[in-house]
Amino acid sequence: MEFKELNISKNSDGLVPAIVQDSKTLKVLMLGYMNEESYDKTVETGLVTFYSRGRQCLWTKGETSGNYLHVESIFPDCDSDTLLIKAVPDGPACHRGTVSCFDTPEAEGFIRKLEGVVQGRHAEMPEGSYTTHLFRKGVKKISQKVGEETTEAIIEAVAGDKDAYIYEVSDLIYHLLVLNEQMGVSLSDIEAELSARHQ
Repeated sequence: MEFKELNISKNSDGLVPAIVQDSKTLKVLMLGYMNEESYDKTVETGLVTFYSRGRQCLWTKGETSGNYLHVESIFPDCDSDTLLIKAVPDGPACHRGTVSCFDTPEAEGFIRKLEGVVQGRHAEMPEGSYTTHLFRKGVKKISQKVGEETTEAIIEAVAGDKDAYIYEVSDLIYHLLVLNEQMGVSLSDIEAELSARHQ
């Protein structure tokens, strides 16, 4: 989509704030500014490109570090004066070497990160990996593990042991992610179903 078609309201410098979010973990990574030229380059190359207010020039995130941000989608906000860019990062988004420029808890969005790890194990099937072992055993074994972990979580819930419950539910979620991958289902698919039900 062209910049003009977005009907974006630019500030007095002809710039618009652009928030970058990890499309997989949904973690907010950074904020930069775009003008029409940097937006066009972002769309053309598929790499997030900002306008540097300090250097007065375009800069593609990752051009020196190699930590590019690969665009998946761009959305204007309700007032058409800010952009939300969902992207896949090649590495840390912050110049400090951290995942995000915002110091939010590292555990935030980890379930989606774990989903990506599970998907990677399925694609690569590395030796010595428990996840690889499960995939090799197939859907029946994975389903059995999901059933076992569900029972253990229920037992701890009935017992009222919160810490033990968290431990068992974590096991359950991991095995459920493995089963999802075996079935070709993603968290996004489940979110879409839940959203449709809610509506």
